[in-house]
Amino acid sequence: MIVHEFKMRVRYADTDQMGYVYYGHYARFFEAGRAELIRSLGFTYREMEERGVMMPVAGLEVRYLRPARYDDLLTIRSGIRELPEKRLKVYSEVFNEAGKLCTGGKVTLAFMDGKTNQSMDCPEFFLQVLRANWSV
Repeated sequence: MIVHEFKMRVRYADTDQMGYVYYGHYARFFEAGRAELIRSLGFTYREMEERGVMMPVAGLEVRYLRPARYDDLLTIRSGIRELPEKRLKVYSEVFNEAGKLCTGGKVTLAFMDGKTNQSMDCPEFFLQVLRANWSV
């Protein structure tokens, strides 16, 4: 398993008229968490793309438990629970400043050859990075 956390503050632009985080923005928060998780492994999405691997979103699941509000300092926790084969599943949780879970979910990414736009297995170079950082 690999887990990474980072903090971000809710901006006014992230909220609806009631001052709650607009539900559609959680996908963006999950993306930020995913990018930071991969960066914490010493790797970036840009490097994947430079090596000809694209990672389009193939699925998104979200559970809304309680609202996050304007100016809250959120903790975004992202994790990989199993080594990928054809798809990478990243689990995300968003906690408010009180440590209460606001939203959780899962994003499934496919591996795609950037030249042919065909589905592919997880590239070995990425698996090596994951294995080197895996903990039980």
